[in-house]
Amino acid sequence: MTGKQKFIKLIYPVLEKITRLFKINSKVLSSQTPAATSFYDLKAVMNNGKEYDFVQLKDKKVLIVNTASDCGYTPQYDDLETLYGTLKDKIEIIAFPANDFGEQEKADDKGIAEFCKLNFGVTFPLMQKVVVIKNEKQNNVFNWLTQQEKNGWNTNAPSWNFCKYLIDEKGNLTHFFEASVSPLSKKIANAIAQ
Repeated sequence: MTGKQKFIKLIYPVLEKITRLFKINSKVLSSQTPAATSFYDLKAVMNNGKEYDFVQLKDKKVLIVNTASDCGYTPQYDDLETLYGTLKDKIEIIAFPANDFGEQEKADDKGIAEFCKLNFGVTFPLMQKVVVIKNEKQNNVFNWLTQQEKNGWNTNAPSWNFCKYLIDEKGNLTHFFEASVSPLSKKIANAIAQ
């Protein structure tokens, strides 16, 4: 862990309190609108180069998170791993590293995987680094998550690193959580329990 990353981890509890107090990056949206196109038709490429077919996620809730290694919210990897370790029979967590909000992600997928494993013990699936914001290079999964014509209701792309999207057991997008909403928050726990 670099000096910058150690500093980020040290100040994260303060950042968490400030963002909660001032309601920064704390939007939570939800809907029960069914998806217009199937989530299970999606595929992604894992960090190791293998294809990940979302059809294997049927009957499980899925939390998709855009991540970065050098962000103030990077310590959420700890919370994501705790959530995954506690509920992995009910929920799959999938991280999509991205570098869309400044130079906050490592240059290559191997470096990202090593960082996540070494510093946070990440065991949930990591995908290859992608573009998550809306533009012509946006990853197909985030295109589905942010296009109402596809997911049924949501148009919100990540506003920062560590935004979270919850998909139910039937493949419907049910919640969008902005970056400062902790993976271990009551808001996310209640959404998973629904």
